[in-house]
Amino acid sequence: MRIVNKRILAKLIRKNRGNTKLEKAVVQLISDIEESNWITPLELIEKRADADCVYGGEFYFFDINIHRTLILIEFEENGEATIVWAGSHDDYELTFKNNKNVIKKWLKDNNWI
Repeated sequence: MRIVNKRILAKLIRKNRGNTKLEKAVVQLISDIEESNWITPLELIEKRADADCVYGGEFYFFDINIHRTLILIEFEENGEATIVWAGSHDDYELTFKNNKNVIKKWLKDNNWI
């Protein structure tokens, strides 16, 4: 699977420079996605238990527990995964208010849906 917007993850790693556990977890997530050929959400969740579908079977948050970091990714049928958003759990709560309706509104406001 091809990943678009990896720069968002590179920025996350730079912002948390020195946190080798976070860096390894992000590199593992990238590897899991690039090596995957997930066709159904069930396959994705079997491989990555930290994945949580937040909208329409296309948008998933990945909870990197090591640093309470969340990464929002859109999976498309054409085999492409787009990094949409990444940040700490505090950033997530500030932006999305732990609410799927707010996530949907944010996705609409930012022209993702």
